[in-house]
Amino acid sequence: MPNYSGSKLKILYLYKFFLENTDEDHSVSMHEIISYLNNQGIHAERKSVYGDIEALRLFGLDIIAERDSGGFAYKLGNRQFELAELKLLVDSVQSARFITEKKSNKLIKKIEGLSSTYEASKLQRQVFVAKRVKTDNESIFYNVDAIHNAIAGNSVITFKYFNWNVNKKQELRRNGELYEVSPWALTLFDENYYLVSFDAADGHIKYFRVDKMLDINLTGKPRLGRNEFESFDVADYTKKRFGMYDGDVTKVRLLVDNSYAGVIIDRFGKDVPMLKADDTHFFATVTVAVSNQFLGWVASMSDAIRIEGPEEVVARMRDVSEKLFNQYKGEYIFKQSSESYISKASEG
Repeated sequence: MPNYSGSKLKILYLYKFFLENTDEDHSVSMHEIISYLNNQGIHAERKSVYGDIEALRLFGLDIIAERDSGGFAYKLGNRQFELAELKLLVDSVQSARFITEKKSNKLIKKIEGLSSTYEASKLQRQVFVAKRVKTDNESIFYNVDAIHNAIAGNSVITFKYFNWNVNKKQELRRNGELYEVSPWALTLFDENYYLVSFDAADGHIKYFRVDKMLDINLTGKPRLGRNEFESFDVADYTKKRFGMYDGDVTKVRLLVDNSYAGVIIDRFGKDVPMLKADDTHFFATVTVAVSNQFLGWVASMSDAIRIEGPEEVVARMRDVSEKLFNQYKGEYIFKQSSESYISKASEG
């Protein structure tokens, strides 16, 4: 192993010292710099430190010298990331359901390393990962990496896929049989990562929650479905779906209360046609996959949004509404079954 002298390591330690101990609001004196280097076993004199600071400036570090009562104080001005940007990164990691709590804490610690110790303490104050809903699949990072490699390498992948059962256990779908698909894109939707792929067996575009994928393997076989994805718009595909559930993509006409214009724009974008119906309502024509999740979304808006057409979608909404009504109108039966459930739960 090479024997590096203190003089060769000095500028590296100096670089580290400025990154960790200075920022726009915190400076260090020449005495503090020399004391730090001495504690690292490196003898330093003022003249040589001046030269090293100038070398770091030429390298690109924004080291600012300001005169104070004791001489000059030095600090690192502009950094690669501003504190506000780091807070944004921390918020993103915290809120991402597809990142486990353990991995979230590790990533946030690394983000803190991009700031000074003073700024890192401000980042720590906004860390509230523990009570957030997070995935339990620790391998998601490796899943994402494997999928990216498969896309870049034009390779079909195989994997196992699971659902959660009522006992909170993973239950493999297809009895553990391997899925084989051609991966084409990764997308974030409703706080979850999804693989968008082509299934050659039935000729359909399919999507899978990445945190529910296990044992991903690159087969080396070239991907199929290129023609299907040549004009495929992932953003448009996800916008038409509620919770990534399937359904026939249909143009649906909605009658909307004027006060809910923002709701329509937030969900479907500014390009959605909106025409005046009367003084208090407008018509919005949206292109969506008509699933129970979409109908449930409409129902959650109460009388503020109503489906006007096409008739088959209106009929389906009536059917869903009737089933919900019938499910809850039997108050005595519902109460009896609830009491039975509570009794059994207490016994268990």
